[in-house]
Amino acid sequence: PAPRALPAALALTLNPLARRVIAGQAEKQVAKRARREHYPAPYAILELWKRHDGNALAPARSDPASIVSLVRSPTTRNLIRVFQLQERLKALGKEGEAAFSRVHVVGAGTMGGDIAAVCALRGLTVTLQDQSAERLAPAMARAAKLFGERLKDPRRVRDAADRLIPDVAGDGVAKADVVIEAIFENVEAKRSLFAAVEKRAKPDAILATNTSSIPLEEIASALADPSRLVGLHFFNPVARMMLVEVVVGATTRASLVAPAAAFVRQIDRLPLPVKSAPGFLVNRVLAPYLMAAMRAVDEGIAPETVDEAALAFGMPMGPIELADTVGLDICVAVGRLLGANAEPPRELMKRVEAGELGKKSGRGFYRWESGKPVKAAAGTPPAGLAERLVGPYVDEAKAALAQGIVADADLVDAGAIFGTGFAPFRGGPLHYAASR
Repeated sequence: PAPRALPAALALTLNPLARRVIAGQAEKQVAKRARREHYPAPYAILELWKRHDGNALAPARSDPASIVSLVRSPTTRNLIRVFQLQERLKALGKEGEAAFSRVHVVGAGTMGGDIAAVCALRGLTVTLQDQSAERLAPAMARAAKLFGERLKDPRRVRDAADRLIPDVAGDGVAKADVVIEAIFENVEAKRSLFAAVEKRAKPDAILATNTSSIPLEEIASALADPSRLVGLHFFNPVARMMLVEVVVGATTRASLVAPAAAFVRQIDRLPLPVKSAPGFLVNRVLAPYLMAAMRAVDEGIAPETVDEAALAFGMPMGPIELADTVGLDICVAVGRLLGANAEPPRELMKRVEAGELGKKSGRGFYRWESGKPVKAAAGTPPAGLAERLVGPYVDEAKAALAQGIVADADLVDAGAIFGTGFAPFRGGPLHYAASR
């Protein structure tokens, strides 16, 4: 082909000096998302472009930017493992052949409204029920925003919005293939709701609760057929978190697990079958980690420094920021559920008693502005702080496996990675413990 003149901006990239400056700026952007010691590949790509014109075969085999060095790195091995864990969770959803077209969600709060929106986004017809149209309005607004961000095309946005139907009277129960309860955590309210739903639902409809703390057996006892109830535990934010715990109670019909997992896959989420037990898997392993972090704050370590120790370990978010995001009142409730004999952290209780509940109230361990925490500069974490934070997490993961909450160690690691964001490049908490 005939030679062509490059635009001025692109021509600069041929200049070795300019290329170093551009690569330096790009590296700063990469560093905001991933640390070099955790994820070497993005930095290697920039080095290859800067020094070898993008030729991946040019560096010596011993060069950190070489393909050989990258493929041999623990990060590569562990990320391949994470991919395989993801494929295994996807396969769990293929064991059930049922196809679903209609979903009814009861409860239009943050969780219920967002579950309904995700289902509509994936092509299902969804009826969303709450006590009044005023309670439904915020959920419909959040859904419209999600559709616009994900679908772009105005016609597809309109179609998704048409599939999400406000339903104050609850008429959608009778036609639904799946009924999901997502009301507040009160066992009597849930029991009353399911007793009414069972009478109106189709005989073959899946009845599911999104409870995060109440044993399924206590809710199912209100049903004429307790074996119909299964748990579908989503995580916040629903639109971003891929894992859904498929909770099996002592009375849950074994044949329900496969179709429930198939439903989770139909809405493009990853199903993880777990036994009904306090905290199931994800909240159970997360709670000791958060409590250890808050006890470190009790000892005078700055929240920013505690978070920095976790980020340096490879967590996507520090535990103090995570606690603020979840809600400090929720942390207290889950902590009591899982460790009734343990004294809650002093700084946690002080803030909860003052009404400082975290992100949702504008102040917790941090002050929140425009949805983001206002943090001071982090100090250097004390030696051993990261291990002190992660140790209870790993110990609880081992205990959950020993008690049969999930089937095997790989599924524990999958739940930790996709449910809590446990440093993916480490391969999961049990794999990390074994590798040490």
